[in-house]
Amino acid sequence: MKKLKYIFIGGLLATTVSCTKGFLDINTSPNQPSKVTLTQLLSTTEQGLAYSMGFSASSARGAVGLTEVLAVYMHQVTVRESQDQYGATGDEFNINNCWSQFYSSQSTSTEILGFLENCEVMIRQGDQSGNAIYAGIGRVMKAYGLSQFVDVFADVPFSEANKFSTTGVRYPKFDKGQDIYPELLKMLDTAITNLNDASAANTLTPEADDVFYNGDTEKWTKLANTIKLKLYAQQRLVTDVSAQVNALLSSGNLISSTEESWMMNYSSNISPDDRNPGFNDYYATQRSHYMSPWFYEILKGYNKNIFTGIEDPRIPYYFYNQNTRTGRAQNRTDYRDSAFISILFGSQGPGRDGSQDRSMTVFGIYPVGGRFDDNYLNRTNNPVVVSSSTASGAAPLRLLTYADVLYIKAELQNVGIVAGDARATLQQAMDESFKMVDFVVNRANRGQNIPVLAGSATVQNYTNKILGVYDARNAAGKLEVIMTQKWIQSFGFSCDQYTDYRRTGYPVLFNPNDPSMAPAGLFQPPVLGDPSIAGQQPAVKVALGRNYPLSLPWPSSELNVNSNAPAQKTPDSYPVFWDK
Repeated sequence: MKKLKYIFIGGLLATTVSCTKGFLDINTSPNQPSKVTLTQLLSTTEQGLAYSMGFSASSARGAVGLTEVLAVYMHQVTVRESQDQYGATGDEFNINNCWSQFYSSQSTSTEILGFLENCEVMIRQGDQSGNAIYAGIGRVMKAYGLSQFVDVFADVPFSEANKFSTTGVRYPKFDKGQDIYPELLKMLDTAITNLNDASAANTLTPEADDVFYNGDTEKWTKLANTIKLKLYAQQRLVTDVSAQVNALLSSGNLISSTEESWMMNYSSNISPDDRNPGFNDYYATQRSHYMSPWFYEILKGYNKNIFTGIEDPRIPYYFYNQNTRTGRAQNRTDYRDSAFISILFGSQGPGRDGSQDRSMTVFGIYPVGGRFDDNYLNRTNNPVVVSSSTASGAAPLRLLTYADVLYIKAELQNVGIVAGDARATLQQAMDESFKMVDFVVNRANRGQNIPVLAGSATVQNYTNKILGVYDARNAAGKLEVIMTQKWIQSFGFSCDQYTDYRRTGYPVLFNPNDPSMAPAGLFQPPVLGDPSIAGQQPAVKVALGRNYPLSLPWPSSELNVNSNAPAQKTPDSYPVFWDK
């Protein structure tokens, strides 16, 4: 597979261009080569970006992503680690290693280099050699990656970051997010110029080394414009973005189909490992990602506030139950609804820490390329204990999709910034969301008979019911429907979810301190034969002593090394500039 060839080359580069003097040093050693070819840089840079945004995988592989923490903060996944109860500090493993992976040349893996430094090198070499397409792609990825770091951390190194080889600055200052955003929009404009520069020499043009778009400059241009739309929409509460978003939507030069969506298309290859990092739970010695009961109950129609009584047809695509509806759980359960077994966010119950590796509910085919739950769909009782051989792991990481574009448009229409029918756009967005599930299934399926969702009677019935909820609500309630549907469809990638929640307050998230949010699953009739819930199961004690984090803490590894770094923040009182 050509993609893997380039990733392997990237791994060799990691052993030849890395430097150990500091997180933001790279390509500065006189004893090591400072230049590699653009074709070698591109695929490993793209892989590095995907690794930094998605779930974390095993330490041997080295993929460490922001979604690992943020999926918990957005109540789609529950874990026993510090993310539980919003407790991630500057010492948290994923935060530290994702930051290092993003900025630095240092790596614990032989597959990846520092993403941002690779972008810098690619842009510089592309500009110097007249290979403008590579420079343009580098600028698109750099702008996107830095925007995500601003959205998550608020203030980050930007103007002086990764400049040691050109300016001698070893310890970059942290720039304010509101100062970085305008520069990123300018960077995207420059990228669009690069991508469409007919006068450039372009003696090298990306093909198989571009694992996102295979060198298609039209798709890269649409992506750059779509990122601009996203960045403008995210600022709508602090600045007038009407002219910019209307111009972009009117241009027609945005991502406009499932196939144009920006995704890292993972495969089922094991050596080297090219599977979705979230698939790690299928072959790890200990499974760590529990499916959030809050998320599950919204999909089931149990939630008292939103979509009550409406069951989402995506459930068997999203989750796989390793247990039967009436079977014995491996250990005492913290949360159970029929075959669905999990733990609660903030749980202090006796079933929280018992191993459920062989009975817990795990990721399904949609987010990570796991199994489709035909037992759930057909009401049969023949589950399997999952392993790497029971599924492919070939689901793409969906960074920015056509469905996202439609949800952004619906939001802008709902708040009156863009003219048009927000309800009709919401319906389009939902239709596209189901098409994306089918797209992922077609890529990731390994021999299962999986029904097509888009256009089915079940989906049409579900959509009509959701639109009925939308019709019955006021403007704020309609926005909640839009943002909750966007949250549901983006399962598997939580960076934009985290941003959307802090901007809009939606979807409503689980609050363990609010008795009205008590999970329904704790009070379901007991399952016969399961000693963990013999008789009526008592309520599991949940509590929360922390406020919601308005940004992530800066990694201690950076603060300890960088003499120009600020003092550590208090996450629940340090908002991103667009958060009003």
